[in-house]
Amino acid sequence: MYSSPEAEPHRVPAVSVSKVDPRYYRQRVKTPSKVKARPGTIVVDPNDKFLYLVESGGMSTRYGIGVGRAGFGWSGEATIKDKQEWPKWFPPKEMQQRDLRAWFHGNGMEGGTRNPLGARALYLYQGNKDTLYRLHGTSDPNSIGKAVSSGCIRLLNQDIIDLYERVPLGTKVVVLQS
Repeated sequence: MYSSPEAEPHRVPAVSVSKVDPRYYRQRVKTPSKVKARPGTIVVDPNDKFLYLVESGGMSTRYGIGVGRAGFGWSGEATIKDKQEWPKWFPPKEMQQRDLRAWFHGNGMEGGTRNPLGARALYLYQGNKDTLYRLHGTSDPNSIGKAVSSGCIRLLNQDIIDLYERVPLGTKVVVLQS
């Protein structure tokens, strides 16, 4: 499940499962009662650090996630209006002001193994407005299960590749209150 996937334009390293708490491994689970959504909906639970892809029959695929650190969380409903493989990263102006690496890449950083968006990104919109929040990959397994990002929801690269293949444009995303 967390081996290095083949047929990628950039190398995605295998994840040492010893670096990830087993509860954050991708798995099929009974949908928790607090996740009230129709099949095909993505529900993000920032408190427990899980993302659920709700399925029929009371089941979900659950992914471990990293979430926004204190003061950078976001909640609400959005729609996936764009999907990118090996996306180019454009750090928001606010991030550039507080982060030297972001400032250095103010004109964008091409997709690749050093790009903080990882192997895939799902872009969240409210109406026609980009929220600037993403569901995206990470090559840092130590960040899964933690509140460390600037607000985006990060998944292991292998998990975002899996999720990317499962959800179409127009998928509803619900981020629960933290």
